[in-house]
Amino acid sequence: MNQLKTRITALDYARAWAIFGMIIVNYKLAMQAGNDGSELLQKIAGLLEGRASALFVLLAGIGVSLMTSKARMTKSEELIRRNRYSLYKRAAFLFIAGMLLLLLEWNADILHYYAVFLLAATLLITTSDRRVLGLFIFVLITAQLLLVLFDYTKGWDADFQSYAGFWTLEGFTRNLLLNGFHPLFPWFGFLLIGMWIGRKEWLNPHNRLKVLLYSLSGAVVIESLSYFLIKWASPVLGSEAAIYLFGTKPMPSTMLYVLSGICTAMAFLALCLYIVEKFEHSMLTQAMIHTGQLSLSHYIGHILLGLGLLESASYLENGSLVFAIAYASLYFIAAIVFSHWWRKRMARGPIEWVMRKLG
Repeated sequence: MNQLKTRITALDYARAWAIFGMIIVNYKLAMQAGNDGSELLQKIAGLLEGRASALFVLLAGIGVSLMTSKARMTKSEELIRRNRYSLYKRAAFLFIAGMLLLLLEWNADILHYYAVFLLAATLLITTSDRRVLGLFIFVLITAQLLLVLFDYTKGWDADFQSYAGFWTLEGFTRNLLLNGFHPLFPWFGFLLIGMWIGRKEWLNPHNRLKVLLYSLSGAVVIESLSYFLIKWASPVLGSEAAIYLFGTKPMPSTMLYVLSGICTAMAFLALCLYIVEKFEHSMLTQAMIHTGQLSLSHYIGHILLGLGLLESASYLENGSLVFAIAYASLYFIAAIVFSHWWRKRMARGPIEWVMRKLG
């Protein structure tokens, strides 16, 4: 398997795991699951919050760089135009799909944010690596400053379940840019750093061990820094304010959260590269790759089908963490089986096919 093919299939493989993590987090959220499970289950669920979706967006950034690499290298105006047009179409489709999910009262949608990130990425196809990295730093610093200057809780209820005024221009813009589930500040940073990484040679075989070790080390350092900053700042600011500014949970999304999320995502991607290269011909590996290739179908499906089934059975808000994780796992197993069966017969997933046809 050549290096480029390994990278692309490893992205699909990692994307499948990202979807699994998002399904667990979303089912936990939708079922209003508490802490009824074992301590291990609680830690797994807590660890996945904001990490799976961060991996998903970072992978999108790498994908954008791989997709537009020829246009960037050749500076061909025709290729640049075609790449931008393709990203415009994808962004439009994803935005509409996200809006429809929001109308169905799925408040934790990521697609409409993702669409805006892609739209912004169209302006950066030929931008230098240095400027992409500079923009990433700007987004990160701005987001941290906004936590101090802006009331992050504005619009949210006490439990961060509903957002007042979401369908007004002011509320929608505020949610999109500042304090939604995946606001542009700082979530666009994940896509930017993914674009930057996609232009490097970091994912080649001779660099993977370094990426794995540096990323794991970075995650340990950042999490330790977060711990000590919270500990030192709590007596001065109060524990809630210290966690608000220096925590590594996704809401609010601090600078340390983004940096930690990037490190864990890169470490996981390095592991995926090793697995895909070593177990390329394994049926399970191929099935996972196929699952990643149908990620959009599975994202929409786990909401419409998975949660729809629970709602029809009046068992949606059951509050059980054990049930949420078990149900998410069963749904993902079914998704793997379906993906492998579907890809043996069709080149694209159901929603992916619709997106391509409409485009």
